[in-house]
Formats: sequence, C-alpha cells, structure tokens
Amino acid sequence: MILSLSKNYKLLTFLLFLTEVSIACFIKTGFIRHTLGDYLVVILLYCFIKIFIEGYSNLIAIGVLVFSFIIEFLQLFNVLDYLNIQNNIIRIILGTTFQTTDLVAYTLGILTILIIENSKE
Repeated sequence: MILSLSKNYKLLTFLLFLTEVSIACFIKTGFIRHTLGDYLVVILLYCFIKIFIEGYSNLIAIGVLVFSFIIEFLQLFNVLDYLNIQNNIIRIILGTTFQTTDLVAYTLGILTILIIENSKE
C-alpha cells in the first residue's frame, strides 16, 4: 500500500461533498434526493480514501460497497433506535430507513468507479 496525498482525489472529494450537502439542504424529495445522493455518496467515500492511498482501486471500491451495504442493512434492523442514538446528525449521516433502491444506487456508483478506474490502466 502506498500512502500519498492526491490533489485530484482531494478536489473530487471536495466537489462531491459540496454536492451532497447541497442535495441534503435544498432538495427534500424526488430522484435526486433519494437516488442520486446515494449513488454519489459511494463515489465520495471512494475518492476520500483515494486521497491517502495510491493503487488498490478495485479493493477500495469493493470495500466501500461492502461498508455501504452494512450501513444499509443496519437500517433494516433499526440499530440506531436499538442503541438509543437520538443525535440528529448521526441519524442523518447513517440514515434510518432501509430501501433496496439504495443498494442498487450504491452498486451502480461502485460500478461507475470500477469502469472509470479500470479504463485508466
């Protein structure tokens, strides 16, 4: 594993983060809020990790997908309620409602990453 600081991934992470915050603040319903945001969030997580780690693109992408699926399935079992976590910021970040469409959006986001990263090689 090669540790580095990638300016390109740093810029992408920043732009994706601004996009996600804009979606969360200004769009309350619809496709962009419920699907595009989930599609972009896995790309955001991937880019954030890639700021620090050079190479291992496929492994990082799959790791982000697994992490996203775990978070989504924790929503299915209402883990935040079970743990009595009432903090609104944590509830917004982790989500509270399980939806299979989120799993599809995460998968499509990771497939996009894999296609782009593997076309570079």
